[in-house]
Amino acid sequence: MNELTIQQRIQQWLDGPFDEETKQQIRQLQQQNPEELKEAFYRNLEFGTGGLRGIMGPGTNRMNKYTVGMATQGYANYLKQCFPAPVRVVIGHDSRNNSRYFAEITAQVMAANEIEVFLFESLRPTPELSFAIRYLKCQGGVVCTASHNPKEYNGYKAYWNDGAQLVSPHDKLVIAEVEKIQSINDVKWQGNAHLIHLIGEEIDQAYLQMVKQLSVFPEVVQRQHDLKIVYTPIHGSGIKLVPRALAQLGFTSVHIVEEQAQPDGNFPTVVYPNPEEPEAMSLGLKKAKALDADILLGTDPDADRVGVGVKNQQGEWILLNGNQTAVLAFNYLIEARAQKKMATPQDYVVKTIVTTDMIDAIAAHHHVRCYNVLTGFKYIASLIREKEGKEQYIVGGEESYGLMIGDQIRDKDAVSAVALICEMAAYERDKGRSLFDKLIDLYMQYGCYRESLLSLTKKGIKGTEEIAAMMEKFRNHPPDRIAGTSVEWILDYWQQEKTHLPTGETQPLSLPRSNVLQFILADGSKISARPSGTEPKIKFYFSVKQPLARAEDFTATWDALGKRIEQIVKDLQLNS
Repeated sequence: MNELTIQQRIQQWLDGPFDEETKQQIRQLQQQNPEELKEAFYRNLEFGTGGLRGIMGPGTNRMNKYTVGMATQGYANYLKQCFPAPVRVVIGHDSRNNSRYFAEITAQVMAANEIEVFLFESLRPTPELSFAIRYLKCQGGVVCTASHNPKEYNGYKAYWNDGAQLVSPHDKLVIAEVEKIQSINDVKWQGNAHLIHLIGEEIDQAYLQMVKQLSVFPEVVQRQHDLKIVYTPIHGSGIKLVPRALAQLGFTSVHIVEEQAQPDGNFPTVVYPNPEEPEAMSLGLKKAKALDADILLGTDPDADRVGVGVKNQQGEWILLNGNQTAVLAFNYLIEARAQKKMATPQDYVVKTIVTTDMIDAIAAHHHVRCYNVLTGFKYIASLIREKEGKEQYIVGGEESYGLMIGDQIRDKDAVSAVALICEMAAYERDKGRSLFDKLIDLYMQYGCYRESLLSLTKKGIKGTEEIAAMMEKFRNHPPDRIAGTSVEWILDYWQQEKTHLPTGETQPLSLPRSNVLQFILADGSKISARPSGTEPKIKFYFSVKQPLARAEDFTATWDALGKRIEQIVKDLQLNS
């Protein structure tokens, strides 16, 4: 968009029916930060396939009451096209600044469009919203959250009647309806307040009961009820339900990280409120060490991601990565269900294409089907819908610290994940072992897999162009050797084609079109490149492996695999 058009947009907001506070913020930016003002207006904040996510502030490219209202109007229009009256939706939010405000605006616009609204009385975990849509038999839902993003961000995720985020064709059709809303005058802002109902404890209890029923070995939890658990909600909504879920299972020694217990959208103790970041887990680690705890768990602001800390064989605290947590969880549910005679020939598990292939190996060993889908739990949920009544879903997950256990929710759920992980730790402790001991056993059985993620942030107009150029370069000029090993296969999910590089032979890929590239090397190493759909980032995923003969060799093997990843990064010139 050229400079003149941007300035015209800014003037439209200054002259239009926008509130005085918004206009004042724009004038202030004109004086103090014209470049930031340009960023705020150079495009419309895109209603992508996952909804909205962006920095809060005035402007067409920002999260504010006007962009939220226009998105809601488009979504309301689509819901009314798809379902007969009365249409019902659930609306929730997390601890972020303005999340309650955006949730109330969403509720008002929905109600003004004659849609019945069930609005959570206060902040709640995102997975509870997914559960509530199904529990209350609603046609859709919205949660106001930017998940694990920095404090400047907020977001808006739209859900369908199965409790999952929107997938094709609904995602594109909702986007089309949102794009038709050209002005704030197209939005029904107020009316029919009697259609808004507050919900809370009844849903909490039903949801917690569902979480309790996911337990496979409740008798082990009773024996190991004093497992010493440290938990941090990182200033988010997990505080509402995680301690209750653990108490309900029977755990009696749960210790909250007090400095991070209070919901606070400024996230005062962390730079990023993300359990993937060691810094966000540092206060929890400090408390775990002081208490000589058995396990540490942390959840992000909307409680859909979980980070885990355990002691290694030298008694040192380490943080598991998302792939390691997923491996332990998938393996536990597969083995425990078999042990309890709960397994069926119809059982299946689901992971994403950038999540460790160690899960595929574990599932194959136990004769359990393992499906691979695109990144995002909406694709796991879509597969559940497709298989309903024919196969039995057990667990799904992805490397970015997300798990979805059982099919009564259709999004990643850190509340049930914390409960399951603590049960896993109790199960190992019952045998005089730790979760880390179990992980080493699995590496000895299936090979030692090491995964790593490199995330390059490219902000603004220039950043978008840089990300596109990187993907174009890898797509049109792919490397034939990486780290001294030949590239065997290139999987291009945009072209939906798999190419065998030595012969040029091609095969179709069956997954939906997505801007993802994967390179499979002759030694089984895998490199994936994927622009983020929710952040100004391009992500590179690395997976390497080698056999592990003895537990004593783990550290040396792990370090060697780390050096191999470093060489791959260097060869691809990603650290320059």
